[in-house]
Amino acid sequence: MIKSILVLLIFFLQFCFLKAGIVVINGLSHSYKIENGKVYKGKIEIENTGNQSQSVKLFLQDYSYRSDGTINYSAPKTNSRTNADWIKMNTDLVILKAKEKTEVYYEITVPNNVSEPGTYWSVIMVEPVEEIKPNDKKEGVNITSIIRYAIQVITDLDSEKAKPDLKFEGVKIEKEEGKQILKVAIANKGDLYCKPTVDVEVYNKRTGEKIGNFSSKASGLLPQTSKYYHIDISKISPDKYNAVLIATDEEENAFALNVELEIKND
Repeated sequence: MIKSILVLLIFFLQFCFLKAGIVVINGLSHSYKIENGKVYKGKIEIENTGNQSQSVKLFLQDYSYRSDGTINYSAPKTNSRTNADWIKMNTDLVILKAKEKTEVYYEITVPNNVSEPGTYWSVIMVEPVEEIKPNDKKEGVNITSIIRYAIQVITDLDSEKAKPDLKFEGVKIEKEEGKQILKVAIANKGDLYCKPTVDVEVYNKRTGEKIGNFSSKASGLLPQTSKYYHIDISKISPDKYNAVLIATDEEENAFALNVELEIKND
């Protein structure tokens, strides 16, 4: 009797996770109304909540996102509406002791010849630096998980001369954590950043009776980007409905779409 020997090659992965000790305190979105030739100042407040010293690097990138889940971080000047060249930081590296806080300052110097009104933006990346310490005694692969922050620096030039242009890209209903969630993809085809809310008015398909009105949370939308807005419609019974979607920005500009919804009993 011939015995087959199955040789299993087992790779032991030694996970070395960087503890989430670095925190940005003063928000991940900084907005400014700007004019040509002017200088604007801002700061980033960083805290090391961990129990050991941590180095943190800061650098600029361009940034965009799509409703399909794609997020692009790219080199400055990739985006035609980048403001990365306008931003200078007082340092690109800080070392924080345990429980220490610090502030990194930046200046936005707007050129004299920016002619197109609307929103210009980039992100300041705040990223802990993990010191790699090789250990020849351990086998396998070392995997490091790093939590980094992207702080949007949004600058609006002559915003009264520009506007967002919201378009509906898709509608779907998905069940999440036992809730029926209406997901509405919105694209901003305009030149101005906005923070829209999406409402849905739901009507009985047979009688026309209004069933209810439901809303998403407001969420920022940069020019030439798109994302999904989530609306909890769990209170509506499974059936087919007519509905009106209304996307409204801060200036009360409204964009509407008629749709049919089918909530399934599953």
